[in-house]
Amino acid sequence: MNTLVVALGGNALQRSGMPADADSQLAVVRKTAAQLLHILKTGRPMAVVHGNGPQVGRIVLQNEAAAAVTPPMPFDVCGAMSQGMIGYHIQQALGELMAAEGLPGLPATLVTQVRVLADDPAFSNPTKPIGPFYSEREAQALKARTGFAYREDAGRGWRRVVASPLPVEIVELAQVKALLAAGFMPITAGGGGIPVVRENGALRGVAAVIDKDLAAWRLAEGLGADVLLILTEVEHACLDYGRPGERALRRVSAKELRGYLAQGHFAAGSMGPKVEAALRFAEGGKSRMAVITSLEMAGPGAAGQAGTVVTG
Repeated sequence: MNTLVVALGGNALQRSGMPADADSQLAVVRKTAAQLLHILKTGRPMAVVHGNGPQVGRIVLQNEAAAAVTPPMPFDVCGAMSQGMIGYHIQQALGELMAAEGLPGLPATLVTQVRVLADDPAFSNPTKPIGPFYSEREAQALKARTGFAYREDAGRGWRRVVASPLPVEIVELAQVKALLAAGFMPITAGGGGIPVVRENGALRGVAAVIDKDLAAWRLAEGLGADVLLILTEVEHACLDYGRPGERALRRVSAKELRGYLAQGHFAAGSMGPKVEAALRFAEGGKSRMAVITSLEMAGPGAAGQAGTVVTG
């Protein structure tokens, strides 16, 4: 049975309006784990990728706030810290449910590096939102004080943005394969992975956040998966989202969806990267299927029975 790769969106880790403390996050993750359990009960091998935008942003803010008493950690190290924190919560919540159901192969978090290219144009055009939301006035004041870039995020407010280069290699792919072969469920490439570049034969961390959906695509490619399941806040990708005539996409060919993307139907800060990841995966082979759907529809989505189903 081929591997399924699941990409968990921010709503699977933290709900809007909820406190940002660890206990509240763990409570959300427990609900997420219950949805993933439906898939695991089918016996299908599964690897999980998760986002980290709000969490890594808070870690960076904490580092900056403490800079007067201790040197702040580099951005790539903050990303590694978020991988460990979020992976621990998923591992704990899902592990408890799997043990209660008598399922073998408990989850295992793997701190994962993802290689990017040093000359990726994304480094000169930061677009990936991290951290909390601000009003435009607050964002402009922060920009003037810190020099960081801020942009409006899909009508929800203003956030700091960092470079989001394209992933070209999952560095620990062999370790992920070994975990799957041993019957474990890897939690890997968290937050899109720790972005690294290769210099003189060595890897060096860089200040960026790789889009987790694109990292999940790269992982699915490397694992030879046949399904990429992208879980988000809505059940379908939509044309004319939020406007009169909004239309949900259900089953769609990669060629048709590529045309809709070119027409600007999907916002760059929200649905756009999910559609791009689904397209890159589906376009890679006729037997592949990418699905974009809500967390609550994870089970039927994994079987291609819910959400936006994209085929090559």
